[in-house]
Amino acid sequence: MEEEQLSTSLYKFPKPAKILLIEDNEADIILTEKALTDCKIKADMVIAKDGEEALSLLRKNFCPDFILLDLNLPKISGHELLALLKNNDQWKQIPVVIFTASDDIEDIQYAYGMYANCYVTKPITAAQFINILRSLKDFWLTIVKLPT
Repeated sequence: MEEEQLSTSLYKFPKPAKILLIEDNEADIILTEKALTDCKIKADMVIAKDGEEALSLLRKNFCPDFILLDLNLPKISGHELLALLKNNDQWKQIPVVIFTASDDIEDIQYAYGMYANCYVTKPITAAQFINILRSLKDFWLTIVKLPT
């Protein structure tokens, strides 16, 4: 009974979420798409394969509900892109989830120093990958109230 009351009281995302995935690794893109499908996440995911492409989308007034950002990107790195996002009045309120292979303490400290909303190290197995994306979905699209 308590669990049912809790689940009905959680915020439900009213529309398909707009997710900007900034990722250059094709295998990780495919795995993310599969995880979103397996988790039954109602989302319109737009993919940028480098920082320049992501900036171009944002400058065209694409406003995602949240961003999944890899740090190791060509052209404009994830570090540089994060700094640009969080120093821009138009984009700084967009939640940025760092989703990267790096577990380097300097990357983690830099990300939080630049106001990343969370830092997640990509898991090794597909099952772990799907579980992490399910957790991100539950948190960012079910519990948290995002700005409009």
